[in-house]
Amino acid sequence: MRRAVTAALALLLAATGACSGGGAESPPDDPAVLRVLAGSEIKDLEPLLAKAAGAAGVKVSLSYTGTLDGAEQVASGAADGRYDAVWFSSNRYLSLIDGATARLSTQTKIMVSPVVLGLTRAKARELHWDTGEVTWTDIAEAAAGHRFTFGMTNPASSNSGFSALVGVAAALSDAGEALDQTQITAVTPKLTGFFAAQTLTAGSSGWLADAFRRRADVDGLINYESVLLGLRSAGGEPLTLVYPADGVVTADYPLTLLASSPKKAQYGKLAAWLRTPVAQREIMTTTARRPIVPEVPPDARFGTAPLLELPFPNRRSAADALISAYLNKVRRPSRTLFVLDTSGSMEGDRIAALRAALATLTGADTSVSGRFSRFRDRETVTLLPFNTGTGPGSTFTVPEGDPAPVLARIRAYGDGLEAGGGTAIYDGLRAAYQTLGSEQDGGSFTSVVLMTDGENTDGSSYEDFAAFHRTLNTHVPTFVVLFGDSDVSEMRQVSDLTGGAVFDARQASLASAFKEIRGYQ
Repeated sequence: MRRAVTAALALLLAATGACSGGGAESPPDDPAVLRVLAGSEIKDLEPLLAKAAGAAGVKVSLSYTGTLDGAEQVASGAADGRYDAVWFSSNRYLSLIDGATARLSTQTKIMVSPVVLGLTRAKARELHWDTGEVTWTDIAEAAAGHRFTFGMTNPASSNSGFSALVGVAAALSDAGEALDQTQITAVTPKLTGFFAAQTLTAGSSGWLADAFRRRADVDGLINYESVLLGLRSAGGEPLTLVYPADGVVTADYPLTLLASSPKKAQYGKLAAWLRTPVAQREIMTTTARRPIVPEVPPDARFGTAPLLELPFPNRRSAADALISAYLNKVRRPSRTLFVLDTSGSMEGDRIAALRAALATLTGADTSVSGRFSRFRDRETVTLLPFNTGTGPGSTFTVPEGDPAPVLARIRAYGDGLEAGGGTAIYDGLRAAYQTLGSEQDGGSFTSVVLMTDGENTDGSSYEDFAAFHRTLNTHVPTFVVLFGDSDVSEMRQVSDLTGGAVFDARQASLASAFKEIRGYQ
């Protein structure tokens, strides 16, 4: 599975110097190479790491994954032998999984970036948050009063979103200690008011930043300080950063050696070099993250306000309960339309893979990432098959509290899909946007998922669809899944036109691509 990140919404994470972009498959072992499983937010360090071969005598190969997927790989032992180290923005969630810490060896903190709120200058002035002390309670009251809007990544797929959710919940609970399930239940109504102001979601910090640049109707973001410092609004102005006085959750980016790796010497050289003043200054200058070593003082961009660290859950059950509450109770519900290729070329293994992929979203996948990627409570799902023409489709709304019967109906619908006929991709896409119609009111996180295994052979053309789309007043993205013999260039055009992203399931499973897309919905 390849992550759809970066400003260009790149399909494959390209190599830079000694670093290689990654997917589900680990790079082949080489005694001279340190293989690192990393979060996508580490990608901006590739130019620096390319210098490590000469400066530290260590070549680095990066493979990217989501926070929860990475944690699962480490805790289950799947990372052993495939990677030598892991590098996420935080090991906090990983440390909560039973048995995970035994698979970790040395951890070296490399840099620091707190998760804070960034607002357009005009909105910060309007709320009087450009000067003076602001707390998360102040922010929550303004959010519940619809006085501003913001975007945030999905806490089930991105550490910045998870850190933001933990920070807000901890501050609003006023518990003064690690959150437990009782406190999470008590603070849920306050969280619901807070997240009523969230109008933009994403599966990665990079994609969130790109989407924000296109959206003049979103006032700010909750994200890493490093992302916000380099970000400008749709109007081209830099953001005003708000550091809540009651605390933040900070990423410390620990480069962590796996206990199974024999490359302790290479790890030690790389970790030591990354903490040298030269490397720390370059990290600060090029990525806007704070240095971790006292020899390199933070520059003026970071201000002088002290960072009070908020308590983090100390049990995995509490962390999972918080994520589940966010997805199924707190945030705006999802509205998702799946435009599914059932043409003749899907016959056999491909239609079977489509059925299996839909099943994973109905709860068939019981892994942590699988549980958090299933169709959510309150979500409205439309399955719209197409071949020579577009089928009638079916719409399901997943109830809160007892989703199982509706999830079973969705799975049965998917199991009944049959292949045959031509491939009218753009008629299917047009039907999806026409189905939305007046539903594009901002009351839900709405998106279209297009899955096709071939080129358009019937019906309208891409040019026809593009002309139709330009008549719409919509921010609804299309997330494209490449499968089989998809026309890559045209599918990229669809993604770019709608503000979506491209996911590659040609070398990995269709189910894994569907799961990854769920982080963006």
